[in-house]
Amino acid sequence: MTTGGAEHGSGPTARRMVLGSQLRRLREAAGISRSAAGYSIRSSESKISRLELGRVGFKERDVNDLLTMYGIEDGVDRAQFMELVSQSNQPGWWHRYTDLMPNWFHDYVGLEEAAGRIQTFELQVVPGLLQIEEYARAIVSHGNSRVFDEEVDRRVSLRMRRQKLLSGPDAPRFWAVVDQSVLHREVGGPAVLKKQIAHLLEVTASPHITLQVLPYTSSGCAAESPFTMLRFAETELPDIVYVEHLGGALYLDNKKDQELYGRALDRLAVDAETPDRSRQLLSKLYNEV
Repeated sequence: MTTGGAEHGSGPTARRMVLGSQLRRLREAAGISRSAAGYSIRSSESKISRLELGRVGFKERDVNDLLTMYGIEDGVDRAQFMELVSQSNQPGWWHRYTDLMPNWFHDYVGLEEAAGRIQTFELQVVPGLLQIEEYARAIVSHGNSRVFDEEVDRRVSLRMRRQKLLSGPDAPRFWAVVDQSVLHREVGGPAVLKKQIAHLLEVTASPHITLQVLPYTSSGCAAESPFTMLRFAETELPDIVYVEHLGGALYLDNKKDQELYGRALDRLAVDAETPDRSRQLLSKLYNEV
């Protein structure tokens, strides 16, 4: 049995997906249909589908019944599965912020926490993981950054807490391409923009954080909207493309979408300024703002 999802740094969302993937392989190896598996746990085919995709939490009784049905009798193997169930049901650090997050964003925070590589393209603002507090506050407060209330404070706190994953001992590789206009848009005002650019210069000095600027001279046709690709060390987890829109978000994990967005990332890397040239542009802008 593979328990890669239990490795350090993997959050409960990733562990659910790992556990679901392993249960799916066991079911298929045993030649059992989803409907039969659902019946065995007093549920339905759709419930098994959601479990195998890691979309819902696991009950120990259900997993025990499924393991018995799939012919897993070894006590050590069953204990490992039960440990994954326990880990997957533990609340992540973001649990205390769930009242602020729409349901579709919960899984993203959990997956982001478990990713080994994060690649993102942004057209309008600095990526959230690279924002300073004042910049984030201007966005969260919809431009009215002088207004301080508890909800705004907590939303900013959530964004700042997410950034800790980039400075931890198991920090993922982070690579971002941002449109040049992002560096000229005075979110929060000129002083905040200047401080934000200084922060970008600081963080991109780290070997695991890369920023490329897509210049005005580029066609910009590689992608029409912002997106993020999450890649994982766990072999059970597919690459996931996250595309956010006004009413929610899409999580794309099939090979066709992965290839489409992977090609877009490759094209963006070619069209954008090199990381060194991008840092030179940041320095120039810092002195001009």
